[in-house]
Amino acid sequence: MSSVVIPVKLASSGLKEPRVNIIEKTDEEIRAIADPLWRDLVRHSNEGKYGEFVKNFSNSFALAMDQVVAGHQFANSELARSLSEDVDSLGIIRRGEHVTVLYRQRSTKKQGEWLGRLVLGYENEEVKIFGASIF
Repeated sequence: MSSVVIPVKLASSGLKEPRVNIIEKTDEEIRAIADPLWRDLVRHSNEGKYGEFVKNFSNSFALAMDQVVAGHQFANSELARSLSEDVDSLGIIRRGEHVTVLYRQRSTKKQGEWLGRLVLGYENEEVKIFGASIF
């Protein structure tokens, strides 16, 4: 039996796929979607580019973000502006219609490691970010 790869639409790619529950994807398929999104979040956070940082957020997540608080975080958080590209994937949790991808995140200026969390799902047949945080 052969398999068929169906392109997944990231917000900027213009490709769509039939409605599917993201939890049905393999870990490799999820990581192929999540890892570039996480790298973009790290880069845009480091650069303080709020507009680019939120471009792949779901509508509900974007509306829940307080732009004043987020702007303050970008301006005043040393961690938010010094995220390392040295990241390890820790695993994937599937629940409902979303997956949570966990990362070990480091900083270029602060000692230690942080837990990165990226929640993905579909909105209007596009993979979107429904949550992102570093603890």
